[in-house]
Amino acid sequence: MMTPHSVFAEAPVTIFEKMSGLAREYGAINLGQGFPEDPGPLALRERAAQAAVHGWNQYAPSRGLPELRQAVAEHYNRLQGTALTTDQVIITSGATEAIAAAVMAWVRSGDEVIVFEPAYDAYRPLIERAGGIVKPIRLEPPHWQITAQMLDQAIGPKTRAVLFNNPMNPAAKMFGADELAALAKACAAHDLVVISDEVWEHVRLTDRAHIPLATIEGMRERTIKIGSAGKMFGLTGWKVGFVCAEPDLLDPVARAHQFLTFATPPLLQTAVAEGLAWDGAWYAQMAQGMAERCDYLRQALVAQGYVCLDSRGTYFLNVDLAGSGIAMGDTDFCEAIVREFGVAAIPVSAFVSDAGQGNIVRLCFAKPETVLAEAAKRLGQARQILAGR
Repeated sequence: MMTPHSVFAEAPVTIFEKMSGLAREYGAINLGQGFPEDPGPLALRERAAQAAVHGWNQYAPSRGLPELRQAVAEHYNRLQGTALTTDQVIITSGATEAIAAAVMAWVRSGDEVIVFEPAYDAYRPLIERAGGIVKPIRLEPPHWQITAQMLDQAIGPKTRAVLFNNPMNPAAKMFGADELAALAKACAAHDLVVISDEVWEHVRLTDRAHIPLATIEGMRERTIKIGSAGKMFGLTGWKVGFVCAEPDLLDPVARAHQFLTFATPPLLQTAVAEGLAWDGAWYAQMAQGMAERCDYLRQALVAQGYVCLDSRGTYFLNVDLAGSGIAMGDTDFCEAIVREFGVAAIPVSAFVSDAGQGNIVRLCFAKPETVLAEAAKRLGQARQILAGR
């Protein structure tokens, strides 16, 4: 029998699959995997249904429906001050596929790729499958700060690209202007391409505006911006992603995309195009609703004696176990709470290379308040018992 490719053959089951499986097994509240528990905007679901019944259901153009590509460009131009045109946008089957296509297009065998950790767990296997070498930069809680010094130390003669996530999952961090400027300066000095994973750009939990990396001076010609309709509209199962870049950067990504999924379902593209035209107030209201859920869970956990880190973006709130009086590692804690107390969470150490156990646990707050209240109650019981172990 042939041996499967080692990158994937040796990869463990993802922490999301593991913890969601345990949640199902133990009937636990799942605050692990990051998805909302509501069905998403009715208007978009109805538009997709209409498109399925009355529209085109064969292959869409590989680069995406022209109306969606135009809608993406107009959306970002209107809300983020970009200067995109339709030929600077392609549509993919989710943001992870977009990342895969960008990596395959721009990472050659032996190239080093800077990744900021803790990092989305798909980054490493995608880079390694392309023949690249992950060069991790470890960011530390509670501020998860990027500095010019750490960039200078990490970048070497083989460094080809940076895979950057802002807002950052799982740290729930929005990088500030000084950090973005330091990154831009380093990339320009070393002629690096940046794959900028900005899927959480609208899920902001403060009044701070999202700054697209491509709008920083000198970065437009070297940045591949990735967005996600699933995150924008809370429709994670739709898997509609966007890639935005100058044509010289984008064309190789489009060629890689055509050999991955080729095209994305046209009914979903039609609906997403409608949603992207909505007024900015809709996105602000969505973000405010998420911020309120985050605050609700934070207050409930603080009342139970937990210490929480700041959350500036994403669906996630992180808990500091050591600060909360719990000496257990994050992996052991997550195993215990799902089995013994019926709450699934994610250990942040799962997003760090060769880290062993840490002491930060990620919780998804994109759930109804009744669910969050019950989860906090159970976690309070867990703290009373597990703090003594």
